[in-house]
Amino acid sequence: MYKIDISERTLHFKQPAGTSRGVYTTRHSYYLTLTSDELPGVEGVGECATLPDLSCDAKPEYAVTLRQVCQMVEQMGRIPYDMIRAYPSITFGLETAFASFFDAAKKQNLSVSVPAEMENLVDLFDSPFGKGEEGITINGLVWMGTYEEMLARLEEKLQAGFHCVKLKIGAIDFFKELDLIKRIRDVYTQEQVELRVDANGGFLPENAMSQLEALAKYAIHSIEQPIKQHQWPKMAQLCRETPLPIALDEELIGVNVRSMKEALLDTIRPQYIILKPSLHGGIYGCNEWIQLASQRGVGSWITSALESNIGLNAIAHYAAKVYGPNVEMPQGLGTGQLFTDNIPMPLEIRGDKLFVVK
Repeated sequence: MYKIDISERTLHFKQPAGTSRGVYTTRHSYYLTLTSDELPGVEGVGECATLPDLSCDAKPEYAVTLRQVCQMVEQMGRIPYDMIRAYPSITFGLETAFASFFDAAKKQNLSVSVPAEMENLVDLFDSPFGKGEEGITINGLVWMGTYEEMLARLEEKLQAGFHCVKLKIGAIDFFKELDLIKRIRDVYTQEQVELRVDANGGFLPENAMSQLEALAKYAIHSIEQPIKQHQWPKMAQLCRETPLPIALDEELIGVNVRSMKEALLDTIRPQYIILKPSLHGGIYGCNEWIQLASQRGVGSWITSALESNIGLNAIAHYAAKVYGPNVEMPQGLGTGQLFTDNIPMPLEIRGDKLFVVK
């Protein structure tokens, strides 16, 4: 018989985190601690974290729903995936709690009965990355700010040894952002520094193509979500005609049913999709996205969604299982240093790689 205790915590950003949607200064998360009467001393921890105005499950009644789902899981002894598809952050928190519980039991040589649909959680932490033997290549992240702030943050990331940098764009004047990108390319070739940009839906549909053409002059790896989501015909046209690869992110939020995922990919036909377990269906939902995307020749990578180190740790282990060993394509997992009061976890960035410290 499982028992799930729920706690909550608010984290504070070291610097305001700016996107074209707005600015984050705090981050609220719920934490699930999973135990079992049958295995005293064994526990697993998971994080349920929604982003206000973005997550499909960020609703006023979230805390009540979380409690109800946890009670259901306690009674059923498993994650009822089909019943909670509309709650990706709860799905991911439960998956992480069970995965870390199974891992803790395994380390104590204790056997656990695992439902068939949860077998992929058993060895989540068992990989060369999980053993501290190899790191995961990650990108440096430059948040929006004034031109001077963004330039300083960019220099900081390059000095730290990052070879892939992602710039948040779409809030300050586009031509100033373009000038910033030009300054990078004046000094660094695309072989030296891979540039990704993330508009967070900040471009207007009528201007998007000309902005993509302007960006394409500077050897950009990809642009995330150039226009707001839910404009499938326009996004499909952009993906057909774009001079640089387009990666969907916000577009995937709320698309939780397999047939809808197929429809989205077949209609829009993006070059990439970016997966955030807390937003896109947990591990179960992201596995579905990756399978459907790969069948259609669509690339993918995984990023965090500003979780604390509890969620980030699980996402990093998941990325290592999905794309490893030797994850070379930079993943978006460098967010653990954003908070003044993050939860300590054995994660460490060395150069442009994330490692588990053993």
